[in-house]
Amino acid sequence: MNIIVKKFGGTSVGDVDRIKKVARRVKKSQAEGHAVVVVVSARAGVTNSLIERAKAIQKNPADRELDVLMTCGEQETIALLCMALDAIGVEAVSRTGWQAGIITEGLHAKSRIREVSGGDIRKQLKAGKVVVVAGFQGVNDHGDLTTFGRGGSDLSAIALAGALRAKGCQIFTDVEGVFTADPRIVPKATKIEAINYEEMLELASSGSKVMQTRAVEFAQKHNIPFEVRSTFSTKPGTSVKKKVKSLEDTLVSGVAIDKNQVRVSITELPDRPGAAAAIFKVMAESGVIVDMIVQNVARNGKANLTFTVPSEDAFRAEKALKEHFADGASGKLGKSTNIAKVSVVGVGMRSHSGVASAFFEALANAGINMLMISTSEIKISVAVSPDQGDEATRVAHVAFGLGK
Repeated sequence: MNIIVKKFGGTSVGDVDRIKKVARRVKKSQAEGHAVVVVVSARAGVTNSLIERAKAIQKNPADRELDVLMTCGEQETIALLCMALDAIGVEAVSRTGWQAGIITEGLHAKSRIREVSGGDIRKQLKAGKVVVVAGFQGVNDHGDLTTFGRGGSDLSAIALAGALRAKGCQIFTDVEGVFTADPRIVPKATKIEAINYEEMLELASSGSKVMQTRAVEFAQKHNIPFEVRSTFSTKPGTSVKKKVKSLEDTLVSGVAIDKNQVRVSITELPDRPGAAAAIFKVMAESGVIVDMIVQNVARNGKANLTFTVPSEDAFRAEKALKEHFADGASGKLGKSTNIAKVSVVGVGMRSHSGVASAFFEALANAGINMLMISTSEIKISVAVSPDQGDEATRVAHVAFGLGK
């Protein structure tokens, strides 16, 4: 079968009119000879609303019950889209994540996909039906509903495309593709026609909201090409694949900003082997993802350690650290502060020097102070004050000529 997987995000299915437009787009694709699997997110704002209700009842609700609650948003959408398709003469059937055979493992709210059987999707496609699958969710070995974190519908779509050996996978969103920067921050940002997995992964992990990081990681691992394009346009989007021609000639491909980062500070950390390891073991056991790390030179047998975590993990991190420091001898938890992380990404960094120099000089000329720095082979990230994040992004975009 000529299977194509189409994923539509929350803004794409934000209201009844938009759901009807998606239905018409799906009908056109089926008429062109495709067997269509549609993966959908919850309508824009629904997940946040569900979380607010939960926290109005309990400040820190159990992750298991929160997963049960949050899966409702996608289940509403699959039913509504099937109704919209049926109304225009297209046979459709809805499937939840567990009905689609998405088996997970690991922590609630951050579950990882262990296997994807596809359930009866192929059977339904052979019968001429469109299959509409709830993204963002699966089921573990205990029969519990699980979710994949923010943007998890991207992961559902990529995983299903791989399991079904789809001929194509399209990620529909509210922008026309992957840009050199967020167009809302940098008006002169330009669309990237094609990008490889490696650069896309770095951009996603650095704050680009176009794709979920884990979805790109999954696509790279299993070599599943996909395209990011707009629900509201018929223009081609950005293709993401293993190899892209001429990328070696590009020094920096894009600039990303992540405003959802918190800097956690630890003081009076004993200057001895294993002290830092114990901190990050606590973070790992709590399911907290750590990003940038800086440790100062020890004085009088004590050191300071600073690292960043996603905003949604800050409460969990602080709670775990307070318990760890209860004895008062292994360090003290300092004040946590919000930061913005700005990153420049490009495979050209492997073979060109001067990227860090140009980046840091541009920030200095704009009067922007760097709080932390981290690097990878094709990425340089700096932490700056939240009120300087947007300006730092614009400055970096200009410094590397990305608006040309």
